[in-house]
Amino acid sequence: MEPNKDIDQFEIPLAKRTYLNNPNSTLLKNLLIFSPFVFFLFSIFSLRFIRNIEIGSLGNLNFHAQTSHDHRILGHLPYAEISKEKLVLIEPNIEVHIDMRDSLLKMREEAQKEGIYLVFLSGYRSINLQNEIFYSLKSFRNQEAAERARVSAPPGYSEHSTGFAIDFGDATQRETDFETEFENTDAFRWLIKNAAKFHFKLSFAKDNKYIDYEPWHWRYEGSIEALKVFESSNRKS
Repeated sequence: MEPNKDIDQFEIPLAKRTYLNNPNSTLLKNLLIFSPFVFFLFSIFSLRFIRNIEIGSLGNLNFHAQTSHDHRILGHLPYAEISKEKLVLIEPNIEVHIDMRDSLLKMREEAQKEGIYLVFLSGYRSINLQNEIFYSLKSFRNQEAAERARVSAPPGYSEHSTGFAIDFGDATQRETDFETEFENTDAFRWLIKNAAKFHFKLSFAKDNKYIDYEPWHWRYEGSIEALKVFESSNRKS
């Protein structure tokens, strides 16, 4: 029994758990607790940032597509057909937009005073007539659509359908009607010098990359409606 007495004589200290108030461990716990929430917020912001970049990129692509193609077909811009109520007859079978009538007739009168005799060859053309010209008459030349479009607009894409376009000829040189040789006539030289005074502009100059040079084809830009119609064309030219 002696050994037991000896053991009882020793006091064995009990293990005590002590918790130190360590700021680093508290921070670590807080990070562990809130890290899923922080990660969730970070994911949301990241996704939104990426989405905004993608939307911006798509917007830029759409803008470039619009500025590059601007709805042209075979080089021609689209034009709405004028309503019949805005058309006036200036000669048998030749109608024009009422806004341009006075300027057009005044221009012809002024030219005649200087010995220049302008001929009106073509004014307003309906989309149906343009359809016949483009798909029927031009097809007789055995030309593909792209070739035809160099000299004639597809239906719905002709300035003539607006009523603001007019084709001129020289009364003294009718063999130059609708020919590039019209540029060698006195009528064309007079138009180049004076047409702007009456708000007319040559539509298809030599530097046009889409459409063949047409010295006889002019358009009127002397009203707000006309400027709106040709705004896109003037912006691109």
